[in-house]
Amino acid sequence: MSARQKSVVFIGGGPGGYESALVAAQLGAEVTLIDRDGVGGAAVLTDCVPSKALIATADFLSRFESAGRLGVGFEGNEDDQHAEANVTQVNSRIMDLAAAQSRDIQAQLESVGVRVIRGSGHISAPHEVTAELLDGGTRTFAADTILIATGTTPRVLDTAQPDGERILTWQQIYDLKELPEHLIVVGSGVTGAELAHAYLGLGCEVTLVSSRDRVLPGEDADAATVIENVFRRRGMKVLNRSRAKAARRDGDGVIVTLEDGRTVKGSHALFAVGSIPSTKGIGLEEAGVDLKESGHIVVDRVSRTSAQGIYAAGDCTGVLPLASVAAMQGRIAVAHALGDAVAPLNLRGVCANIFTDPEIATVGYSQADVEEGRIEARVVTLPLSTNPRAKMRNIRDGFVKLLARPGSNTVVGGVVVAPQASELIYSIGLAVQNRLTVDQLSSTFSVYPSMTGSIAEAARRMHSLES
Repeated sequence: MSARQKSVVFIGGGPGGYESALVAAQLGAEVTLIDRDGVGGAAVLTDCVPSKALIATADFLSRFESAGRLGVGFEGNEDDQHAEANVTQVNSRIMDLAAAQSRDIQAQLESVGVRVIRGSGHISAPHEVTAELLDGGTRTFAADTILIATGTTPRVLDTAQPDGERILTWQQIYDLKELPEHLIVVGSGVTGAELAHAYLGLGCEVTLVSSRDRVLPGEDADAATVIENVFRRRGMKVLNRSRAKAARRDGDGVIVTLEDGRTVKGSHALFAVGSIPSTKGIGLEEAGVDLKESGHIVVDRVSRTSAQGIYAAGDCTGVLPLASVAAMQGRIAVAHALGDAVAPLNLRGVCANIFTDPEIATVGYSQADVEEGRIEARVVTLPLSTNPRAKMRNIRDGFVKLLARPGSNTVVGGVVVAPQASELIYSIGLAVQNRLTVDQLSSTFSVYPSMTGSIAEAARRMHSLES
């Protein structure tokens, strides 16, 4: 007699949900995915995919500004030569792209037998999930395993309520019908820095309000300094050590009030001040799932919660707010639940990227880890200004940084600040994940001329330090 087919129900269709639903189907489970807003979640529909598409548009537009330094010009009357963004067309393209990506993901899920339900799911009893359907009514599903992947929503200040017109969250910017004349971005973390960069590139006046000593306070200090210098050089006004207290409409504009009493006037204000886990009202407490004070779900390294048969993945766990981590958490959870081979989550191998210009990509241990005594490692930093490919591309800002254990020369971390750093970090990520030495990294052939040549050169310099 064959074993009974196991059932897995996913609440939430973001990367933590849909990626692991594919794995569950491949492992032979009966799979149901309940999603309210569209498969792909915020990552595809309102956050990662749209914001990176917006940044790509701004980066494309900025090429016209630097064309002259490459000896490239335009024929005709110089007074008529300019490029500008039509924000309605830009946003329409971005939203169409996001919707197409969502449809492609749903088609992929359905092609492997995943049942996709449009609605809001909640745990209604042990091993049972009920969905309130968007088209009315309810359906209840039995579940040997439940995986929660409900993500987060933008944090909103009581004194700066978004209206979707002048005071905005990052999910509302794609409804804009005109480019902001002067955009005030509150929050200098990853989301704030990326969107400030995007709108600056689209031709807006931008003021970035940062409560910390520098932008991107959680990132490599050298990398953040490069980005802040680039921001200022390109005309952005950066207000460090300035915490926003409130924002209000003022006719056709907004006024942001800082805690020290200063005010900043602009046409629009975009708040990027963190996020709140979407964990209320889905039956977690009743099911015995432990939550942190912040509302995030407590999970172990194989994504188990405190309740038997219930797992969680993605931003709702607060582990690391990256789509790649959410997907890995979900895949690990499904493998563990269905008895497949599994290794616990290893955050030291996570490659992360900030899509400013230049980009900041990181993996493994950081220089702050070294300075604060969490690991013993040697650090080598190589500026890109000497790289021949960088010179050809008129790249003036950026560097490669490697960290390696003394003695063994094992690569344990790295930073790349460069255009397309998100692509360049992969070779360092391979080295960190597979415990390669700097000699193994440097002895691997790199193309000449190429940006990756600087990674090999940094590894060679690390070897010479040891000699």
